[in-house]
Amino acid sequence: MVYRRAVGRPPVGSDRSLPSLWRYADSLPFDRQDAISLGEGLTPLLPAPKLGAAIGVPGLLVKNEGNNPTWSHKDRFSTVAITAAVQSGAKLVATSSTGNAGASLAAYAARAGLPCVVATLAGSAGPMLTQIRKYGAEVVPFENKSDRWTFLAEGVAKFGWFATSPYRHPVVGSHPIGIEGYKTIAFEIVEQMGGKAPDWCALPVCYGDALAGVWLGFREMLQRGAIDRMPKLLAAEVHGSLEQAIAQQTDRIPDMPAAFDALAVSIGATRSTFQALKALRETKGAALAISNAGLVSLQEKVAATEGLFLELSSTIPIAAIREARQRGIIDCDETVVAVVTASGLKDTDRSASPDTASPFGDVESALSVFANGGLHRHRP
Repeated sequence: MVYRRAVGRPPVGSDRSLPSLWRYADSLPFDRQDAISLGEGLTPLLPAPKLGAAIGVPGLLVKNEGNNPTWSHKDRFSTVAITAAVQSGAKLVATSSTGNAGASLAAYAARAGLPCVVATLAGSAGPMLTQIRKYGAEVVPFENKSDRWTFLAEGVAKFGWFATSPYRHPVVGSHPIGIEGYKTIAFEIVEQMGGKAPDWCALPVCYGDALAGVWLGFREMLQRGAIDRMPKLLAAEVHGSLEQAIAQQTDRIPDMPAAFDALAVSIGATRSTFQALKALRETKGAALAISNAGLVSLQEKVAATEGLFLELSSTIPIAAIREARQRGIIDCDETVVAVVTASGLKDTDRSASPDTASPFGDVESALSVFANGGLHRHRP
């Protein structure tokens, strides 16, 4: 069964007539009539029995955020952040982004009639940069990662830009008003599960904005009595700063050496944030570092098994769930929700394998592949 619309008793105040996350406006910073919206949220929660069986988690569910208007979870952030920008009288919005955040902010800025500037890295995923430009935003690429933040800081100081991303060290996450939008992921999961909370909820983590927002959402429901326990959160990261902080039992998030260039570039930061660490500690959760090894093949397995084509960063939570099960962190009888944050169309230039198959010379030889009712996976 595919849960596209919420079912059961709403976990928080909800206007079911609204086909967007603004049905939860009573738990958001702005009134629904002021929202700059593209119909974001209410993404499907999909049972994944074949994939779950393969990785030892029969109770696996996938929250597919690729169904949002710009094909990523960032739309939940942008609808709230751009609404805040409009309410504050901002003249221009800006962000530092390697893809999804920039594409999303650009779309919602266009909806609001605001100019948008996206400071990015040279070499970011081509499809996402194309998407940003199509929305009319100004893309400013930098060779040096830290120059993006200097650029944003100067824009804020000199021109009064409304910046939605971090632009100073140490990183404390994106604009806190926008992070409120991520609470609705938790609201929807509980509503779609008939008022129950999962045992675990896994997300890809860079600075932990979505992780913190989901934690806030579950916490609000617990405080209201809508759920009777907090799910544990699983942070799927690349270089392991949160995993290291938990192991060392420290509040200082280490800046880890980048031992490799992450395929999942959107979560490739070497240091996460205290807000992410706090969310993990408060839920007795865990963090696992996931390398590039086998990531593309896992992405292909998920697509071929469950029909879900995920961005590489969205494949990492699946890898983390598999590893957590192998380590005994997750039990086989626990219900686990993987929040997959974006569509695989976002970074095809990083994940696509070259097609080396030779073309068929005629229809008869093509049909021979299907001889005897089977599919022979070879080409001439």
